[in-house]
Amino acid sequence: MNSSVTSVSPSPPTDTSAVTVSKPSAWRRIKRDKWMLLMMLPGILVFILFKYVPMFGIIVAFQNFKPYLGVLKSPWVGFKHFQTFFADESFFRLFSNTLIFGVLNLVFAFPLPIIVALMLNEIRAEWYKRVIQTFIYIPHFISWVVVAALTVSFFGTQDGIVNSLLGTNTNFLANPATFRAEIVLQGIWKGTGWGTIIYLAALSGVDPQLYEAAQIDGANRWQQMWHVTLPAIRGTIVILLILHMGRFLDVGFEQLLLMINPLVQNVGDVYETYVYDIGVTHGQLSYSTAVGLFKSVISLILILATNKISTALGEEGLF
Repeated sequence: MNSSVTSVSPSPPTDTSAVTVSKPSAWRRIKRDKWMLLMMLPGILVFILFKYVPMFGIIVAFQNFKPYLGVLKSPWVGFKHFQTFFADESFFRLFSNTLIFGVLNLVFAFPLPIIVALMLNEIRAEWYKRVIQTFIYIPHFISWVVVAALTVSFFGTQDGIVNSLLGTNTNFLANPATFRAEIVLQGIWKGTGWGTIIYLAALSGVDPQLYEAAQIDGANRWQQMWHVTLPAIRGTIVILLILHMGRFLDVGFEQLLLMINPLVQNVGDVYETYVYDIGVTHGQLSYSTAVGLFKSVISLILILATNKISTALGEEGLF
């Protein structure tokens, strides 16, 4: 019995090489996005004028600046002002005070917007959610002058609300043991609500199907928050943490300037208030510029180190 075998001829090879797509030129991209770039132009100009142009004044830190000679003709002294600052007895006091305020803000102030955003995300009644958001956003728009006045009216020794309720005459505002807590609480009250905006925007992008899948697996609301919500906004938290580390030493000049007094200066004096006192009050412009430049360099190191650690751990950094 003869069996016939049907031979199949191989099909001609197909070209599987990737199709090269030419990217539009820079001019075409500019022309395509011209209106978006036009809207960005005012912000870019403000950033250049108030961030990059003033950096020319950094050279004053390496000079013995004389106003009548100007920046270009003042004599150079190199790192003299930095050496003077490092040898000054106030260096460690300023460093420790600024570090303590930075750690307190990192531990207590930074996580609170995340917690509040998670709580707001669990509210199902939209009108109630909007009312709460309105109330917690309002403190951000209140001036530090008004915040300081409210603090004095609450904690002042004369006619202070707290002392009136407790029946005491304690001077909370001049107590070094409570001054740092007052400053941190002021910042929390003023900035927590506003800080929730970015986290709420990130939460709005979480896929609802993830929650449905978690419910099918038997996860309750807390488990859904821990295993679905937090991982979904982890990238946003890391980015904001990196940005926060860049402001780690920025305690709040206006806030401290309004709240500080001679009785709490040892625990409340930081780089920013010291620069203002030395530079504006005493006229040591070169020395105060050197102190401010030192703080800026430390902030740059902190943000670079945090970004490096985040990328090493597998998170997406700023760059």
